[in-house]
Amino acid sequence: MIRRLIYLGLGAYIGIWTMRKLQALKPDHVARRAADGALGLVAEARLFARDVRGLAAGREAELRAHYALEPAGETRPTQETHHNDVKDGR
Repeated sequence: MIRRLIYLGLGAYIGIWTMRKLQALKPDHVARRAADGALGLVAEARLFARDVRGLAAGREAELRAHYALEPAGETRPTQETHHNDVKDGR
């Protein structure tokens, strides 16, 4: 009699566990999980890009200081000016 109750309880547990797993596979649940995963991936990519830009800017500043170049954005105007709207006589 006790063995039958144990098997009945085990069967009920397996049945409930199986139903929950099957309900998790419904299309709306799968779509929601995929969307959440994609949003998480996009957020991680943005953080990675921000870190890369910061590290690249720091390395560029180091190289400019090492080679005694002007900081980015502070270039001196050159003597030659190119006018793109003037025909060159060809």
